[in-house]
Amino acid sequence: MILKALFFYLFAGVTVASAFMVIAARNPVTSVLFLILAFVNSAGLFILLGAEYLALLLVVVYVGAVAVLFLFVVMMLDVDFVELRQGFLQYLPVGGLVGLILLVELLMGLGAWVILPELTANTVEPTPPLTEMSNIEALGSVLYTKYIYFFQVAGLILLVAMIGAIVLTLRHKPNVKRQDIPTQVGRTREAAVEVRKVETGKGI
Repeated sequence: MILKALFFYLFAGVTVASAFMVIAARNPVTSVLFLILAFVNSAGLFILLGAEYLALLLVVVYVGAVAVLFLFVVMMLDVDFVELRQGFLQYLPVGGLVGLILLVELLMGLGAWVILPELTANTVEPTPPLTEMSNIEALGSVLYTKYIYFFQVAGLILLVAMIGAIVLTLRHKPNVKRQDIPTQVGRTREAAVEVRKVETGKGI
């Protein structure tokens, strides 16, 4: 019980501190690093509650989506990539600190799982008659049977939102060459190939 409380205060403290640094940091790269740290520690809190599906969802979906979110932020703010590359070493201490904290937490979690397996046992059981399944199996069974239509509608809404975000952030610049498929398909041999007779000893 003491070990479980220790892990709770560890995850909660790092989550609150990293969440504060997300809004306090002036650099977007630093904010993204602390946001990833906050998501990972929130996943640890969900594992302690027995909601392993939400923990995996945070790590796989949200941490993966942070990179896409950061890409849209860079596109909308028009951040200078050359300046970011030049200042790469200044982000190294922050990135190293975040990586070190994550490594320590992973080692502590693996050690606790080996020493005390009941620490991460499910404390929240699925509703009857799904008690014989795990939380993920029970959630999938309900989601893809009873709520399948709502699930499909949510997917369509997310698809529309994704297309809208791409359209809003897409910028057409006059000096950028773009592909014109009808022109490429409809071109003839005369327009694509030019035959020249070169005199001997002279170039084109």
